[in-house]
Amino acid sequence: MTWTETFHCEICGKQKGSVDHWWLAWTERYRPFEDSPERPLLKIYPWENMSAHDAEVKHLCGQACVQTLVARWMNTSIGVTHPISSAKRA
Repeated sequence: MTWTETFHCEICGKQKGSVDHWWLAWTERYRPFEDSPERPLLKIYPWENMSAHDAEVKHLCGQACVQTLVARWMNTSIGVTHPISSAKRA
């Protein structure tokens, strides 16, 4: 029996081929300095087969989909971790 492994882009759904230049992305928590609150950190890494199996990793087919993921992550992270106060809006 032959086992075929497939990966699909998190953004557009494209199936990974053998010569594609794909990326992996995931988030981690970090503290920029001691006693600071934890912040989300987005990591982007060139495709690596072993890391692609991690359940938390996002698979991305190229630059456009990486940019889309980054924009979505920024909008979500800023809205959650950095609420805009009414004083800053004025």
